[in-house]
Amino acid sequence: MGHLITLATCSLNQWALDFQGNYERIMTSIALAKSRGATLRVGPELEIPGYGCLDHFLEGDTVLHSWEVLAKILSSEETMGIVCDLGMPVVHKNVIYNCRVIVHDKKILLIRPKMWLANDGNYRELRYFTPWAKHRQWEDHYLPRIIQAVTKQVKVPFGDAVVSTTDTCIGVELCEELFTPASPHILMGLDGVEIFTNSSGSHHELRKLYRRVELIKEATLKLGGIYLYANQQGCDGDRLYYDGCAMIAVNGRVVAQGSQFSLTDVEVVTATIDIEDVRAHRATSSRSMQAASAERYHRVEVDFALTSGKFDEVREEDMVGLVGTKSIPARFHTPEEEIALGPACWLWDYLRRSRTQGYFIPLSGGIDSCATAVIVHSMCRLVAEAAARGEIQVIADARRMTGEAEDSDYLPTDPREFASRIFHTCYMGTENSSVETRRRAKQLAEAIGSYHIDLNMDTIVLAVRNLFSAVTGARPQFRSQGGTVAENLALQNIQARLRMVLSYMFAQLLPWVRGKNGGLLVLGSANVDESLRGYLTKYDCSSADINPIGGISKTDLKKFIAYAEGAFGLPILRSFLDAVPTAELEPITESYVQSDEADMGMTYDELSVFGRMRKVEKCGPYSTFTKLVHEWGAFLSPIQIAEKVKLFFFEHARNRHKMTTLTPAYHAESYSPDDNRFDLRPFLYPSRFPWQFKKIDEVAAVLPDRSNQPMDKTKTE
Repeated sequence: MGHLITLATCSLNQWALDFQGNYERIMTSIALAKSRGATLRVGPELEIPGYGCLDHFLEGDTVLHSWEVLAKILSSEETMGIVCDLGMPVVHKNVIYNCRVIVHDKKILLIRPKMWLANDGNYRELRYFTPWAKHRQWEDHYLPRIIQAVTKQVKVPFGDAVVSTTDTCIGVELCEELFTPASPHILMGLDGVEIFTNSSGSHHELRKLYRRVELIKEATLKLGGIYLYANQQGCDGDRLYYDGCAMIAVNGRVVAQGSQFSLTDVEVVTATIDIEDVRAHRATSSRSMQAASAERYHRVEVDFALTSGKFDEVREEDMVGLVGTKSIPARFHTPEEEIALGPACWLWDYLRRSRTQGYFIPLSGGIDSCATAVIVHSMCRLVAEAAARGEIQVIADARRMTGEAEDSDYLPTDPREFASRIFHTCYMGTENSSVETRRRAKQLAEAIGSYHIDLNMDTIVLAVRNLFSAVTGARPQFRSQGGTVAENLALQNIQARLRMVLSYMFAQLLPWVRGKNGGLLVLGSANVDESLRGYLTKYDCSSADINPIGGISKTDLKKFIAYAEGAFGLPILRSFLDAVPTAELEPITESYVQSDEADMGMTYDELSVFGRMRKVEKCGPYSTFTKLVHEWGAFLSPIQIAEKVKLFFFEHARNRHKMTTLTPAYHAESYSPDDNRFDLRPFLYPSRFPWQFKKIDEVAAVLPDRSNQPMDKTKTE
């Protein structure tokens, strides 16, 4: 032992186009890394302008301001004595690249452009950037004058190269490149690179972290090496929440891991590692034979050592990360915890950055608006915990949105008390509402501490109904009163849309009523399955400013509520779980109570299956049917499966237009139907799919019915 290196990676809550704030957070992370003895600091992808600039990357201003921030960073004494890996867009020969800029002692060592771009799902990097296609090749990049004035350099290497210090070698890998089949770290490692940096803008999705961690571990398990993973954290201006979780892995083992969900803007993760452990891991014959024939990378040499040179110069507190002394199991949250934490952090970022005074939600007494309210409660709990730890930024943001003076001594350490200031709920009842839903809404509001109001809106509904009758001479009736399907639907939609109008009125005026300034953001509460099926009214109370559950399935929401009942000490949540989901938009009679699943013609669990097959498995109507014949054939006949498949695709197609106005929602599921960013499908369909449905019917008619056959126990045991 004696070749010890202290390395730092970080998660930063950067905000698109917030150049000043991004600069300050970068400098804070560098200062923290140096204070812990680190000689290499790695930051998230495109950390200078923020990852989520989208089409702003096509503007020359974004590149110009990124260079200005870099010049300011390079001018600082804080960057002396440490190698820093920074992210920004760079225009090289009139082509825009997503780059890492490696700097040391007021010099740029290397600009490394991204070679494999993320261009599916939520990402459109090929819209803004061009991949660097000249592998293991580099060129001269001529620096802008504002950088030349600081670094005294005219040109620097640009391309696929590595950085060689006096004691080791560093290679750069960018986000998507880790996920590709032929990742660059393999060839770099065979050519002697021992430390790999990965700067990411990777978003949260339920159950996704495990894949990321396994890829990071695998990257160095058979290859050997040190892997520094940095990630963006927080909401940087869109539907995604970047979930941090910066980590350091060595030889296939995680030795340091940051938090996945946090209100902290800057989190630095460090570990002290013996580089000799990497060399020992690589001392195998087969690896050596492959390495001996590996193609060479250009090395940019820097007269600087990452190792301390002396064992006694390493701080005792950093020794916990020393490989061979302690490695840690990777930490994962359960899906229920992810729902409690991810959307809550996203809501906090949205609230503080929009500079509004709180949230408003119409509480229906059902599980969806309940889940939304409980996520806000989780946000208040996180704020209270951060305030109790003395986190200055959280306290300052809380004081501003509650109307407290900057020099106030107010601390939001009680989540219920904080909620009473910034969270507003309202039960909007009609003659079709039940006593049970009204009671549940009130009890939930009391349990979480929201400022709650209760109203009946029958007079408003009646006024609209009377207006229509006065104009047309016709009076629509509900189905239970003898009305047609069109009349019944119109009368339901009147109630739903009026709730949206009232929500915005109360959101704008409730702070004024309470003697405060500003307004509230309206929260939506349509889950991903209802959006997928189109089981919502266009421009009703599902239309809001943002929706924290719009990317979460009903199945997962139920599990989350069951978790929150115990974890948050909210026994009232049991009554929401036991209740039958209902919109309560039709009159209740002795023989009829409206039910969501009956209205939809399918269960929420079935909707989740359809959603994943349509989006994730890329199935059309026919391939969905053929797959479900195998999955559901034990309890449904081919004819029954065919009817369910046809009903889903028909309803999805004819309601697809609703996705064009869908409230921006927290992205949590891989089958989100969000038309605006994620699910790029048309919104006008031949909704009866005559060719596809005919083929399904023909095949269903000749397939054997296995649904009534006894199950073969030997196949399940």
